[in-house]
Amino acid sequence: MADRSRDPEALEKEIERARAELARTIDVLADRVNPRNVAQRGAERLKEEAGLVARTVKTLVAPGEGGVPAVDRRVLAGAVGFAVTVTVLIAWRRSRR
Repeated sequence: MADRSRDPEALEKEIERARAELARTIDVLADRVNPRNVAQRGAERLKEEAGLVARTVKTLVAPGEGGVPAVDRRVLAGAVGFAVTVTVLIAWRRSRR
């Protein structure tokens, strides 16, 4: 019986499979580090975070009992300013990595 692990054809097929897998891996990595794709992912994360801030603010401003907002407008302005500042700082820190 011939040892298939030493068969030149089998070795060539194994090498071709390894090359194809390596090429796919390189393509995935190149796509992942492409500056345009990195920027797009950062923008998407920032939009998600901004949406979360907007939903939180809407919840705070929603009329409570008697149609009166649940939070004083000064408190709301401070919370919005803080949330925007934190969001900008997070985005800035992530962009520096």
